[in-house]
Amino acid sequence: MERAEHDRSAQAAPASAGTLDVAAQAPGQPAAGPGRAGSSRMRRIAAHPVVRQAVLLLVFIAAGVAVTWPLATDLPNGRLPSSRDTASYVWGFWWVAHQVTHLGNPWFTSQMAAPVGVQLGFHTLIPLPGLLLTPVTLIFGPSASYNLLVLITPGLLCYAMYRAARLWLPSATGAIAAGAFFGLSAMLTQQDWYHVNIALGSVFLPAALEASVRLRRTPGLRQAVILGLVMGAAVLTDQESAVLAAIVTGLTLLPWLVRHPSWAKLRPAALAVVIGTVLASPQLLVMAQEAVFAHARGGLAIDPHLLAVSYKQYGIGLPGMFTPTPRVADFGLDGLAGPFLHGRDNEGLPMFGTVLTVLALFGLAVSWRRRSAWLLAALWAGCAVLALGTSLWIGKHQYLPLAQTWHDVRVSGLMPYTWFVRIPGLASFRNADRLAILGLVPAALLAGAAVNWFRYHAKSVVVVVVALGILEAGYSGNAKVRSMPTSYPKVDAGIAADHSGSIVVDIPFGLRGGIPVYGSPFFAKALVMATADGHPRAIAYTSRSPKYAISAIEAHPFYRYLNLMQHQRPMVCPWALPAPGTLRPGHQEEATGCPLTVGVAPLHPLKLSPAQVAAARRDASRMNAGWAVVWKRNISISGFVLAYLKATGFSYCYRDGNVLVYRHGSC
Repeated sequence: MERAEHDRSAQAAPASAGTLDVAAQAPGQPAAGPGRAGSSRMRRIAAHPVVRQAVLLLVFIAAGVAVTWPLATDLPNGRLPSSRDTASYVWGFWWVAHQVTHLGNPWFTSQMAAPVGVQLGFHTLIPLPGLLLTPVTLIFGPSASYNLLVLITPGLLCYAMYRAARLWLPSATGAIAAGAFFGLSAMLTQQDWYHVNIALGSVFLPAALEASVRLRRTPGLRQAVILGLVMGAAVLTDQESAVLAAIVTGLTLLPWLVRHPSWAKLRPAALAVVIGTVLASPQLLVMAQEAVFAHARGGLAIDPHLLAVSYKQYGIGLPGMFTPTPRVADFGLDGLAGPFLHGRDNEGLPMFGTVLTVLALFGLAVSWRRRSAWLLAALWAGCAVLALGTSLWIGKHQYLPLAQTWHDVRVSGLMPYTWFVRIPGLASFRNADRLAILGLVPAALLAGAAVNWFRYHAKSVVVVVVALGILEAGYSGNAKVRSMPTSYPKVDAGIAADHSGSIVVDIPFGLRGGIPVYGSPFFAKALVMATADGHPRAIAYTSRSPKYAISAIEAHPFYRYLNLMQHQRPMVCPWALPAPGTLRPGHQEEATGCPLTVGVAPLHPLKLSPAQVAAARRDASRMNAGWAVVWKRNISISGFVLAYLKATGFSYCYRDGNVLVYRHGSC
């Protein structure tokens, strides 16, 4: 990124801009009184660069709160988005604080998938934010830490991009616009709602860009240390975002290092790598240890076929990537907020939006003489193409140019992402749409260049840009994802009073998260409640479910037969079917509890032998499974699981509404 050259109008700014010159007192004038002195002192404080930057950060945070409303109401109201991802972050804050205060290793836990435990090297633990927010967690609870983090993250994103943009844009107006287009984008605010690790990790993309550009301009110890700290912190926050930050750093520094190579350039760059590696070493070491350990115990690698399927699932379709974001529907423009993905919207809102796209193109047009503008445009286009995934979707039609079969999945040999994931070390980068976040960096900078041009040539247009930008900025949540409380005192009463450290078995039961998975999707409430009572849980939610952990859980007769029972179905549906035409396609089971309109054979043998029941009962006692919480009742649980709990030694204790609590032995 080249050094910004100010327009003549910018150069004509008063010399006192950014500083406060105090005029000498004229002879004969009365001395300044206390009021005037106090006012002058306040002006000096307000003009201090640190104060001005702090005010700007607070303004960005306030804007982030506004465009993600009503997310901020969760903090005072004690609510959370009801998703397993959210529960996982809350549990992570609790676990990091617990291990910090007990001087333990946060990257392994026996509190999930108990008594086997699971390593967390590849999990979205966000250990650095967890460490920094440990005082908040200890005083106010892990849910408060989570809600505080999602509250400030959009503002941090804006500010990080603003700082990077100031190195390229002549005016603060353009840089502020670039920060807003990045941090307040629908793409990142949606991640803030449901994947805070991705949103927070994206802070390091513009931060890495700023640190790399400063190192290029003034190679030295200070800039090398800053870049190393940024990259190390990125790894300790979100490893996937750290990969994107490394791409930004490489694209910025490598051309500089290759062009006229010298030790004066290589030394600070190498020092930055060393510092970043040292800072990130705890995370890197546990990831390496987990990979080696998992290989010896059955492997950590994901089935290539499952990876290939996910590559195909998370790509973006055209022209949806550049159409108005769904946010416009909140302003009554429902017709513009059409579908943008060819498949399910599982992981995000990967859209640049129309306003940003138009402004970025205009910014390229007015900056066409600058070589760096074309490099930014190339990065934006490259990320957009990669984000399409392994096939090309235009509208509702899929195209596979140069089609080939890869791990039993049809992919396009023409799509760059098909080859991107074959680069060593990038096979697990299974969400093509995440690369759109990297493309958002150059797009926001180019849009800032457009606003900068308007600032000096058509000021009135800036107001129009702000109004149009507000229409597409932010995200107000998904109506299908409800909220949940941060505590469950009635359900947890007996468990919290038990200080035996026994295992709590939550039903539905399963090891979920990243592929592969085992068992059934469990209720997010279970992990949140675990942070209050401190009991280990049989369930687990991790970014990867290692084969060794699944095999070890399956080796326990109690868990193995519990999983069989929760998948049972009766031979004949006990409920009458609703009238024809009242069900949407695919909703038969949801409405009736029956998988088909007629009875079907159970997935597994309906009955367990006395020997199998006895083995499960002994296993439950041996591993100290003390409690079972039944969060859901359906035909499988009511017809089979409750009977299984009774047969293996659990007794009903109490209930809170529809939630049943059982204890092994007597209550």
